Amino acid sequence: MRFLGNKQLASAVGLVLGLLCAVKAAKVNKHKPWIETTYHGIVTENDDKVLLDPPLIALDKDAPLRYAESFEVTLTKEGEICGFRIHGQNVPFEAVVLDKSTGEGVIRAKDKLDCELQKEHTFTIQAYDCGEGPDGANMKKSHKATVHIQVNDINEYSPVFKEKTYKATVLEGKKYDSILKVEAVDADCSFQFSQICNYEIVTPDVPFTIDKDGFIKNTEKLSYGKEHMYKLTVTAYDCGKNRASEDVLVKISVKPTCKPSWQGFNKRIEYEPGTGSLALFPSMHLETCDEPVSSIRASVELETNHIGKGCDRDTYSEKSLHKLCGATSGTVELLPAPSSTANWTIGLPTDNGHDSDQVFEFNGTQAIKVPNGVVSTNLKEPFTISVWMRHGPGAHEKETILCNSDKTDMNRHHYSLYVHNCRLIFLLRQDPSEAETYKPAEFHWKLDQVCDKEWHHYVLNVEFPTASLFVDGTTFEPFLVTEDYPLHATKIETQLTIGACWQGGNARMAQFFRGNLAGLIIRSGKLENKKVIDCLYTCKEGLDVQLPEEVASSVKVEFNPNQSSLTVEGEDIDAFDKVMQHISYLNSRQFPTPGIRHLRVATTVKCFNEDACVSVPDAEGYVMVLQPEEPKISLSGIDHFARSAAEFESQEGVTLFPELRIVSTITREVEADTEPEAADGADDDPTVQETVVSEEIMHNLDFCEVSVMGEELDGEHESLEMDLTQLQQRALEISSSNLGLIITGVNTMANYEQVLHLIRYKNWHTEALFDRKFKLVCSELNGRYISNDFKVEVNVIHTAVPVEHANNAMVQPSFINPVHHASVDLSGHNLVNAHQASVVPSAATVVIVVCVSFLVFMIVLGVFRIRAAHQRTMRDQENGKENEMDWDDSALTITVNPMETYEDQHSSEEEEEEEEESEDGEEEDDITSAESETSEDEEAGEPEDQQGASRQQQLEWDDSTLTY
Repeated sequence: MRFLGNKQLASAVGLVLGLLCAVKAAKVNKHKPWIETTYHGIVTENDDKVLLDPPLIALDKDAPLRYAESFEVTLTKEGEICGFRIHGQNVPFEAVVLDKSTGEGVIRAKDKLDCELQKEHTFTIQAYDCGEGPDGANMKKSHKATVHIQVNDINEYSPVFKEKTYKATVLEGKKYDSILKVEAVDADCSFQFSQICNYEIVTPDVPFTIDKDGFIKNTEKLSYGKEHMYKLTVTAYDCGKNRASEDVLVKISVKPTCKPSWQGFNKRIEYEPGTGSLALFPSMHLETCDEPVSSIRASVELETNHIGKGCDRDTYSEKSLHKLCGATSGTVELLPAPSSTANWTIGLPTDNGHDSDQVFEFNGTQAIKVPNGVVSTNLKEPFTISVWMRHGPGAHEKETILCNSDKTDMNRHHYSLYVHNCRLIFLLRQDPSEAETYKPAEFHWKLDQVCDKEWHHYVLNVEFPTASLFVDGTTFEPFLVTEDYPLHATKIETQLTIGACWQGGNARMAQFFRGNLAGLIIRSGKLENKKVIDCLYTCKEGLDVQLPEEVASSVKVEFNPNQSSLTVEGEDIDAFDKVMQHISYLNSRQFPTPGIRHLRVATTVKCFNEDACVSVPDAEGYVMVLQPEEPKISLSGIDHFARSAAEFESQEGVTLFPELRIVSTITREVEADTEPEAADGADDDPTVQETVVSEEIMHNLDFCEVSVMGEELDGEHESLEMDLTQLQQRALEISSSNLGLIITGVNTMANYEQVLHLIRYKNWHTEALFDRKFKLVCSELNGRYISNDFKVEVNVIHTAVPVEHANNAMVQPSFINPVHHASVDLSGHNLVNAHQASVVPSAATVVIVVCVSFLVFMIVLGVFRIRAAHQRTMRDQENGKENEMDWDDSALTITVNPMETYEDQHSSEEEEEEEEESEDGEEEDDITSAESETSEDEEAGEPEDQQGASRQQQLEWDDSTLTY
């Protein structure tokens, strides 16, 4: 058994040795690795991974069987693939073995690839095994395989145009299939991303289009007159929808064909006020394209309907304008600018601008009543009604402009001017007469002007039984006249209204007007003649032409009445051009209304066959009237002075504005004067400074108002007066009230200054007066330019006088007072009415009342003496007040005034005065009643000289303690 064991062991050892020999023989590297002969790969630029077809795998027959793989791997490395080798110059790829045992590998880019530099790469590759033994001896290499790799593109570049700007020129009036081509390129390497798929015009609203190949053409016929050059912005898109990095500018010039037209015409013409006439077409000439013409006719129209009432006119009051045009008397203005003396238009809306005429708006719900006495109720005599009116198509109801109707009880219309269905109708009902027969009562005019929404001037001359109408200076006869009986006799008063008609029976307004009115005037006693009517309608601006002598006989020029349009007719083109070049614009107003005036030139050209063979388009432009320099009206003079009481009571009174000066200035900017050495470089210096200078100018005034500051004038003992003859000589008018006086009329500043020097203030009851304040304001152009407020204060100097008054005729009763005051004011300004008591008292009552009154008066007089002494001390301390006085007081001996008030000058004494007044309230009431009764008694029995003596005796007191 042991023997067998040894024998078996020997067999096993032999087998192992045999196997070891077999293994040793198998470790010999007999075979080369094997790879495919050709590979194709794709890689995206900016990426390193290559996708190969087929995959990169190397095989080696020396590799062990798979079932012994683990055994072989641990014992031998023959058959393993150790790497790949790339052959080629500057090949940007490398091959990497992923698994040695399987021979799997990949090719990848060493750096980022750029398709735009190289789209494809070709090189060879070999695989090699790991050889024999640890040192890799007897390493085997495969054959060389060819590798083709394509680099895929990404859309990294935007289209770029080949040119920075494209230009082309086309003829006007022609449509092109192609005007020019724009071209953009893309730097991407692929067809998809390098191709331009679309072009687009970015500029909106242009008559051009572009196709996908970049060809531009026009979509309509182009006009040189409309546009000389078109500037288009064009962009491009590649097929990857990338937009061009920069758009390109395309300029397409339009070349004019020879078309008959006006050449050298400036559309904007600036007019500076005060420069006279301005040539409108100094370089203009007519291009007829060498066509033989026989006659030319051009119409030049200046549009001014939007300025004022149809054009630029003086904006003085309508009454002043009538005077300037020669209608010197009898005019009454029914729509005046609101003022203290004419306040019935205050509630009406106006244009609120003084640059143009003052226009009143009536919206169908507004009307005004004219105060009684403004217009005479008797219109039997010849009279004129004139008005500016703008009215559009309205309802079928009557719309009243002016109406005089019954004030109460009935609704009879005595006369009225109204609009009905685009007709202007004037109603005039005759007053009762002995002959009860039909008489003309309604006059009808059918006019387009009534409803065209434009301003027109209407003048109605009525001389019964006829009525004539002038519209814008042209005469129109009535197409219909109806008759009616005269009105029945009544004692009902009438009411004059504007904008509607007063229904006295219903006590309401009816037949409201819708539109605009201005300058409504009634002139009684005279009719307006054609010269005055034309003057009122004539514009202050218009067209003018100075014909050159050499062409005056060959060219005919005609104007319309207001010179807003003219026509030029001629045969010779050169002569025609010269006349057109001499047409000018003129605005004669010193301060014109600024703004635009549109111009239009319409032309007709005829050839020798009498046909209009040449068509000339209208030339349009505008005149820009610049803003005039606004004047500053300054009133200056003595604003504070004092006069003695005797001067106020004298026949002449006191002159309010003895040294008044009226000056008007304008300010303008001028360049500052420079030294001669620096003058040459002044034009190049952008920092040249301008200096504002003031320049005195002369112009008219149309209004000056003197108003009383404080209490109104008391007509019983004070007034403002002036020499009416001087006013009439200067064609000025005056109106006065207890608020002051107003001087109206267009005249020079010098004449106004002279007239204002003549205004005098009189007061024949100065015992209670210590000062009076007045304010003066002047204006030009109906309030467009207004002066400063010039305020004057006059003081009364009271002196002791002898008992025998020097002028007893001027002495008034002691207690004659204004009718509208009912209580005594101890300051002397407001005294009681002398006529409040209407019953004559008995003698005993009169004696008692007089005694009580005298007692109270003496008490009050004592209080005033104390105050007078106190005031003398205060005046010695106020040196400034004395310096303002402009009289010589060296001869004065006493300055005590017992009636002077301290309320305004010494506010610290107000509480003391209030306490004393409250204590003496009952006595004052007694004084009031006693004064009333005494006044009546004295008026019945005493002559005026006795009244004056009595008053002076009452004012005497013991002055022995006073210091002089």
